[in-house]
Amino acid sequence: MKKTALALLLAGLCFGETTAQAKDWENTPSAEVKQAAEQGDADAQVALGWLYYDGKGVAQDYKQAVSWFRIAAEQGDANKQYNLGQLFELGLGGIAEDYKQAEFWYRRAAEQGDANAQLALGWLYYNGKGVAQDYKQAEVWFRKAVAQDSAGGQFGLGLLFFEGKGVIQDYKQAQTFLHKAAVKEVARAQYYLGWLYYEGRGAPQDYKQAGVWFQKAASKGVADAQYVLGLWCIEGKYYKQAVDWFRKAAEQGFVDAQLKLGEMYLSGNGGLPQDYKLASIWFRKAAEQGNPTAQNNLGVMYERGDGLPQDYKMSYVWYSVAAANGYSAAVAFRNNAAKELSPTVLSDAQTLAGQYFEKYQPKQ
Repeated sequence: MKKTALALLLAGLCFGETTAQAKDWENTPSAEVKQAAEQGDADAQVALGWLYYDGKGVAQDYKQAVSWFRIAAEQGDANKQYNLGQLFELGLGGIAEDYKQAEFWYRRAAEQGDANAQLALGWLYYNGKGVAQDYKQAEVWFRKAVAQDSAGGQFGLGLLFFEGKGVIQDYKQAQTFLHKAAVKEVARAQYYLGWLYYEGRGAPQDYKQAGVWFQKAASKGVADAQYVLGLWCIEGKYYKQAVDWFRKAAEQGFVDAQLKLGEMYLSGNGGLPQDYKLASIWFRKAAEQGNPTAQNNLGVMYERGDGLPQDYKMSYVWYSVAAANGYSAAVAFRNNAAKELSPTVLSDAQTLAGQYFEKYQPKQ
């Protein structure tokens, strides 16, 4: 995401320059850019900021880059203010993330009516970044963006109604706003709209429509939707397709998909080649994200030597972590593994288990 955002900024899109303007400044000697910037030309100030950011024609200097972006934004252009906020929110390149600065610049742009800034400010309130979490304020800013026909605002408002955050939960309202965003190709709106059709909330239950919207979201890379399609493929016994969808989600770090892939490779489900090594790889990925089932399964594989060298110490460690994270059956497994360890090795295993527990707790 950061690379994509940086590419957009470097293309001149985020500071509202036209393609012609961007090319104009790109071909202008740095001394002329600097002179124009010092004379107050806001576009030249942005261009000079990028020269410092990239170290082109001048020594690379991120502080100078931000300084010039800020000077340009202070001239009052809402688009430049919004995109300075983006730079701080995303923490691109050598510029540190700073949500308070992002909020400051988003607010200045939002109060001028910039829909992108209104949406961005709404998400800061939704996530509690740079401001105290406040779903009512998120609603306020999403509605302002919606008033300008913002697809992102429609998604944000639909999500609030879907979750009942800051508003009374209302699936009909959720369906209305999510559908508006979904037809404008907002991927996560398509995913949530799929759930409404699947569960028959806010609209008559319609599995075909659910599938349509899940497919659209999954094709855009929404890991949640890819995982759902994987589950559907398993139900239909389309195991190869299930693996394909699970892998797409798992490679994005979606922990449930990582666990599912591990289970499928472990069992050789539906004709899938049994592969303990691959099973252990996916269980480890899920375990390191704090999934207690995967942690227990990794303990089993170490104990049996399936796909991994047999290692009772590591088996004890992973059983301990799984148990501490709520997988109750792992307690007995851990105690059995302990019987295979000398007092010294057991002490080492207990120390390591404590370290792993601190490191590999379930993601919130």
